[in-house]
Amino acid sequence: MREIRILWVDDEIELLNSHIIFLEEKGYRLKTASNGDDAIEMIGNEDFDLVFLDENMPGKSGLETLSYIKDIRPDIPVVMVTKSEEEDIMEEAIGAKISDYLIKPVKPQQVLLSIKKIIEKKMLVTRKTTTAYQSEFSKIGNRINEAVSFSDWADLYKKLSYWSIELDNSEDSNLLEVYRMQENEANNAFSRFVKTNYVSWFEKGAYDKPLMSHEIFRRKILPVLDNGEKVAFILIDNLRYDQWRTIYPEIQNYFRIRQEELYCSILPTVTQYARNSIFAGIMPVEIAEMFPELWIPDEVEKGKNLNEKELLLQQLKRLGKDYSCIYEKVNNLEQGKKLVENLNSLVNTDLLVVVYNFVDILSHARTEMDMIRELANDESAYRSLTRSWFTHSPLIELIKELTNHNVTLVITTDHGTIRVQNPVKVIGDRQTSSNLRYKMGRNLNYNPKQVFEIGDPAKARLPKSNISSKYIFASNNDFLVYPNSFNHYVKLYRNSFQHGGISMQEMILPLVTLSSVV
Repeated sequence: MREIRILWVDDEIELLNSHIIFLEEKGYRLKTASNGDDAIEMIGNEDFDLVFLDENMPGKSGLETLSYIKDIRPDIPVVMVTKSEEEDIMEEAIGAKISDYLIKPVKPQQVLLSIKKIIEKKMLVTRKTTTAYQSEFSKIGNRINEAVSFSDWADLYKKLSYWSIELDNSEDSNLLEVYRMQENEANNAFSRFVKTNYVSWFEKGAYDKPLMSHEIFRRKILPVLDNGEKVAFILIDNLRYDQWRTIYPEIQNYFRIRQEELYCSILPTVTQYARNSIFAGIMPVEIAEMFPELWIPDEVEKGKNLNEKELLLQQLKRLGKDYSCIYEKVNNLEQGKKLVENLNSLVNTDLLVVVYNFVDILSHARTEMDMIRELANDESAYRSLTRSWFTHSPLIELIKELTNHNVTLVITTDHGTIRVQNPVKVIGDRQTSSNLRYKMGRNLNYNPKQVFEIGDPAKARLPKSNISSKYIFASNNDFLVYPNSFNHYVKLYRNSFQHGGISMQEMILPLVTLSSVV
C-alpha cells in the first residue's frame, strides 16, 4: 500500500506529539506546520494526501488558510480541528468543502477514524464489496444453472446489474475479472434460453411468456389511463437496466417508484423493430401488412422511426380508446429545452409521449469518435457518462416540472446495448442489412452454430424482403463481420456498444411506473 502523507497545522503543534507518534506507528507519514503561511507554502511544494487544520490560529485563521489551500489543491481533503462549536464557523467551514471536522480536545482514535473515513474509504469499500460478492458468487452460479423462465432471468439480471454497479467502487482488478467471467457465463446461458424459447412465445396459447414490446401500451399504459390518471410516458432510447438504476437517484426526489418491472424486447433489438412495435402495439410483420406505408424495410435508405406517432394513434383507435395524445421527440439540447418551456401547454392531455434519443446517440458516437470511446471505455464509464448527461439535461428538468401537473410517470426504453468483443464471420449480398448484431437477407452464409437462425421469419412475426429471406442474430458479446477487410472492421468495432442481438443487456429492459412525491 502507498504511504499516506499527512500535514498537521496547529499553532500548538508541540502539544500534539503523542498524536503524531501514534499515527506514525500506524504507518502514516506526518509533517507539521505551526501557522497558515508555512502550511500554504508546504502544500504548494509537496504532495499531501490529507491536512488536519486548526481553526483558531494567530495570523491567518484556519478558515483563511483553508481558502488558500483549496485554491492551490482543491482536491486535497481537509479536516478542520476547532475548539469552537459555533454554528456560523462550522457552516462556513463546511461550505468551503471540508471533508470532516473534530472538536478539541481530540483523541488519537478519533483522528485515526477520520483518516480511515477519508483516505481509506475506497480501500475499505473494496474489501467489503469483495467479501460480499465472494459470498454471492456461488449462489449466482447456481441461479444461472437453474433459470428456466424469463422471470428467473429477469431476477438474475437484476442481481448481476446490482453487482456491476457495486463493483464500480472496487479497485480489485481480479474481482472485476471474475465478475466479467460470471456475466459472460450468464449471457451464454441466457442466449441458449432465448434460442430454445423465443419462437414459441408467439404460438397460440403460449405458456409462461414474458411481457414483450408490442404489449406495453395495451397491458401497462391503457389500464392506468382507464383508471382516470393522466400519463407521461418517457421512452429513453437504448437505456439498459443498470443505466436506469444509475439515474434513478436523480429522479427519486421528485417521483417514487410505484412498480418496477423488466420486460422483454422483441428481436431484432433495434429501434426499427422494437420501438415501432411498442407504439404500434403489434409485431413488425403485422405493421408491414396492415400499414405498409408506415413500415420502412431494412434495405431502404430512409429513417426507420419516422412514423411512431401515427402508429400510436392507430393503436389507440384499434383498441377503441379516444384518449387525447401528444407525441414529442427530442434529438438535441435545443429540442429538450423547448419541450420544458412548452410543458404547460402539453400536459392538458390524457397521454403525453416523449421519446428521448440521447443515450442511443451516445452509443453511436462512442463507436465513431475516439474522444467518446475514451470517455466511455467500459460499462462503468458508460454508466457514469449517462448519469452525467442526465443530471445536466433538460430531461431531469422536465421530470421536475411534471411533479406540478398530477401525472403518473412511466419511464422505459426500446432496447439496450452490449459491448461486443468476439467477431463472427458472415457473408451476405448487397441487400443484406448492415447491423452488426443481426442480419436479414436471402443469401446469407455463416456457421449456424455461431448464431441464432430464424429461417421462417413468420414464426417470429417478422417481415421479410424476399420469399427466401431469413434472420440471424449474434448472441452474448459476438458481432457479425464480413470477410472483406475483416481485420479493419474487427479493430474498428471491437469494444464498441452495439444492439440488435441476444443478450440480457439488450433484451431485459426496465419498465417503471412512478408517482409524484408532491
